Amino acid sequence: MSTIALPRLSSRRTLAPVDADAPLLLARLRAGDEAAFVGLVATHHDAMLRLASTFVSSRAVAEEVVQDTWLAVVRGIERFEGRSSLRTWLLTILVNRARSAGTREARSVPIADAGPAVDRSRFDASGHWSSPPEHWVEDAENRLGAAALATLIRDALAELPARQRAVIALHDVDGLRAAEVCEILSLTPSNQRVLLHRGRSHLRQALESALGEND
Repeated sequence: MSTIALPRLSSRRTLAPVDADAPLLLARLRAGDEAAFVGLVATHHDAMLRLASTFVSSRAVAEEVVQDTWLAVVRGIERFEGRSSLRTWLLTILVNRARSAGTREARSVPIADAGPAVDRSRFDASGHWSSPPEHWVEDAENRLGAAALATLIRDALAELPARQRAVIALHDVDGLRAAEVCEILSLTPSNQRVLLHRGRSHLRQALESALGEND
């Protein structure tokens, strides 16, 4: 395979995205088609950066992880057997590198995310809601400005354990199917559902608190 120069990441927004699973893309990548690779970077760089950031402590380290992943993709594309989608393959490479980088930073990735998804004080002695969740979805955008809402969600995400952040980023932000999330993060379906539920519950509580303050 001919050498492909990695595109400048700062210019990615001007590049045309490509379908990572288009039938001819893999052949083009293996043939050293630089345009195909540049388009692949344009399509997936932002999602990869978000995912890497769930494992490491700074954007600079996340950028390094993403760059290292693209180098690994270039070097390993000939060995890709197509048992999973190209997107799943490259995100799995990213997760492996991000976890290694996180370990080097002496950060721990929890084996199990313990603790209740919702504060027990929200339930009465019979197990029913003592303070039911607000229906915040319908009017959240009216009660919080877009910038404030984005900041709130970002801060709430930062408080989550790493695996919950990763599941939320892949499933809810990037729209991957549950099966893909499980494959990329090496999770069982039941574990993925638990992590997704706990992450969403934390975000919901953060939004409820913010909306209550704006009443």
